[in-house]
Amino acid sequence: MASFSKIFSQFGSFMASGSPWGDGPTKGGSGGPNNPWQPSGSSNGSGKKGTVEDLFRNRSGGGGPNGGGGGMTGMPKMPDSKKFIPLALIGIAIFWILSTSIWRLGPQEQGVVKFLGSYSRTVGPGINWTLPMPFETMEKVDTQAIRETSIGTASANDGNFVLTSDQNIIDMAYEVRWSVRDPELYLFQLEGPDGAVEATAESSMRAVIANFSLDDAIGPARTDIEAQVRQRMQEILDDYRAGVLIQGITIRQSDPPKEVNEAFKQVNVAQQQAETSKNDARAYASRLIERAKGETSRFDQVYEQYRLAPEVTRQRLYYETLEAVLGKVDKTIVEAGNVTPYLPLPELRRRADSIAQPTVPAPTQPSTGQGEQ
Repeated sequence: MASFSKIFSQFGSFMASGSPWGDGPTKGGSGGPNNPWQPSGSSNGSGKKGTVEDLFRNRSGGGGPNGGGGGMTGMPKMPDSKKFIPLALIGIAIFWILSTSIWRLGPQEQGVVKFLGSYSRTVGPGINWTLPMPFETMEKVDTQAIRETSIGTASANDGNFVLTSDQNIIDMAYEVRWSVRDPELYLFQLEGPDGAVEATAESSMRAVIANFSLDDAIGPARTDIEAQVRQRMQEILDDYRAGVLIQGITIRQSDPPKEVNEAFKQVNVAQQQAETSKNDARAYASRLIERAKGETSRFDQVYEQYRLAPEVTRQRLYYETLEAVLGKVDKTIVEAGNVTPYLPLPELRRRADSIAQPTVPAPTQPSTGQGEQ
């Protein structure tokens, strides 16, 4: 209770003293501040108290509007922009130099350095340095990548028609695999080297196909055509100094036009059947020739025996011939003399054969059990 009494007494004395900001001079004659935002003793030079606008106007410490010293000297000052701009420009210049002067090339890449747009040098894999842009620039070229150029497709409606040596037309679709051999020549020698590779492939294919017939072009000569086209393309591109290496040619399609494709398929089937018949005839002829050679060899052996014993050999050949001719005849020929005119030799032979063959007993029927006791 004593503490509450003390608090109320202090509050009463505070209220008796007037406004917390001071409404005017006290009884003792000392003047308090009339404005809560104005420090004590501040003046604008004309005897009037300073205002809030004067405080913000004098925040840099330059005094009041009349040169007085009543400003807010304790607030921090803003940095000078004239000193910040050179530092920013220096930082941007350093970043630009580093970002356009250091180049990292992979193990499969080579860099072509250009000085003011003209060729300067070619650098290899690793970390490389150049002058900053725009003085020197670098263009990376992947020399190990296999590039592919497709000419003609199986789904194309117009087709890629090529003329053969026998005045027939075939629809070609093939693929060219190539890589960059010399980056300098690849970038600076030809305008559009990719298009040059495609045009060279088309002209080379037409020139090579003109030396093959239709049957060879759509059949067994594909490997030779691919090899000749690759060689011809490489020679032309080397003459152009294109800096390109042809890796290989792959023929994807080599068919007659769609209008006659079905007829060509039937012709191919007939040719395959004819080839099969020829192979069968060759095999049969080979068997006959081998058999004739074997018979000739046996005749030579018999002739040697005949030279040693002509009568014996002649009699043996006579009996062997009779056995070969009459062996399967169902007749018996006997000479006249002490021999019964008729002997049932064929019947005896059949009986002997039937006796020699084992007879299979017929399965017995199970008894009904009526006779069993």
